[in-house]
Amino acid sequence: MEKIIDVNQIKKMLPHRYPFLLVDRVLEFDEEKETIVALKNVTSNEPHFEGHFPIQPVMPGVLILEALAQSCGLLSALILKKSLGENGIYLLVGFDNARFKRPIVPGDQVLLKSTVLRRLKGIWKFSAEATVDGEQCCSVDIMCTYKDV
Repeated sequence: MEKIIDVNQIKKMLPHRYPFLLVDRVLEFDEEKETIVALKNVTSNEPHFEGHFPIQPVMPGVLILEALAQSCGLLSALILKKSLGENGIYLLVGFDNARFKRPIVPGDQVLLKSTVLRRLKGIWKFSAEATVDGEQCCSVDIMCTYKDV
């Protein structure tokens, strides 16, 4: 897959920074279908692996959910044609139906797939999933909102 948005462009669209920027590139964006496929490269030197777990490192579920939420934020930014964090902030409203089916470990390349389900009164709802080598690791419905500051 060819990258269409690299990490430097992502930094212009999202306010997150290392070690909390969890999306490395966008591979696909379909404005008509309101979908995105982003990539997270999981490396052994990420700070959370020092304690989660030293003998058998596993990416924490909360960080998988955060990576998916960031992909949803990128999707919103692309649809709205604005950088998030420029004049406002994109906030997580909630997670529903989160399921974890396979651990994510150092060396994995995680595809973060998100689709807009609906937008209503400033609340966006997404269906999102994380996969490695075509195998689903996590699925979740995510709700976010953008607030001007």
